[in-house]
Amino acid sequence: DKVREEAGCHCSGWLRGHGIGSYFHGSPVIVPTTNDLDQGLMQPGMTFTVEPVLVENNDDTWEMLEDGWTLRTETAAWSAQFEHTVLITDTGHELLTGPTIDYKAVSAAAAKKASS
Repeated sequence: DKVREEAGCHCSGWLRGHGIGSYFHGSPVIVPTTNDLDQGLMQPGMTFTVEPVLVENNDDTWEMLEDGWTLRTETAAWSAQFEHTVLITDTGHELLTGPTIDYKAVSAAAAKKASS
């Protein structure tokens, strides 16, 4: 939430993360913002995705295109979506996707470049 706020964006509720196993898009539902949704305790071996969609200008409008897959804002606000897959382990968790990115540093560098 802090990085999102500093970038002047909000996290849309359009898409949410999900569990992964012998099924796809299953429980638990992973809301990508601070929330009080109680779905029980994560157990070792559980795998899920975290899929925030960041949208500029607090634009919460959306429409789905005819392809049945593509979403966009009704006002053409810029948005970005990314996904991480997380495995719960006996000692904590393991990030299964990509290198960890310092999003705060990326945001600060972009802001500095934009202001110069």
